[in-house]
Amino acid sequence: MTGNQRLGCVVAGVIALIAGSAVLLQVLLGVETVQAQGRSALDGIILVFSYFTVLTNTLVTIVAGASALLGERGGFLSRPGTRAAVAIYIFVVGVIFAALLTGLRPMSGLTLAVDNVLHRIVPVLFVLYWLVFVPKGQLRWRDPIAWMLYPLLYVAYSLLYGALAGRYLYPFADVTVLGYGGALANSLVILAGFLGLGLIVVAIDRALAPAKPA
Repeated sequence: MTGNQRLGCVVAGVIALIAGSAVLLQVLLGVETVQAQGRSALDGIILVFSYFTVLTNTLVTIVAGASALLGERGGFLSRPGTRAAVAIYIFVVGVIFAALLTGLRPMSGLTLAVDNVLHRIVPVLFVLYWLVFVPKGQLRWRDPIAWMLYPLLYVAYSLLYGALAGRYLYPFADVTVLGYGGALANSLVILAGFLGLGLIVVAIDRALAPAKPA
């Protein structure tokens, strides 16, 4: 293992600890809030893990943790393609929060700190980790199609959750306000953004790939 690979493992480990700790604290805070409303702890856990932000930070924790412990030998979890996909997902978390969700809910103290870690710090750290430490030159132009599975499944789940729970997780997908047409139109725009980002990431990967011997 080269010095750069060792440093990459350390950075991945730090990111896994930060993201994992923030997810755990978010779960505890969410359960506390839900229990104060007279609902069960299980309701709180389901609610917290229904948010794309928490699910994606959990993915970051798993993938970064595997990369820290196993390096480039970690199988599927530490493949360059897997880490590129997770970099896209967590980047979208940061972008959507900054563009559409900032300031919608008043927060302070630990709640605000955890929110900033999940929406701001982890996205920046993991995208930089991908740029600096993940080997380049192994992505294919068809990879972004496969990477769409996670956001597609989430869109379907969030609509189902909203229909069953009577509350929607994000204002841009709130069927009670926008109708199914508006919610689906917004979802399609976001999904198109995922696909476009995937193609950009493949282009960056190829541009940063080591030069092949003549």
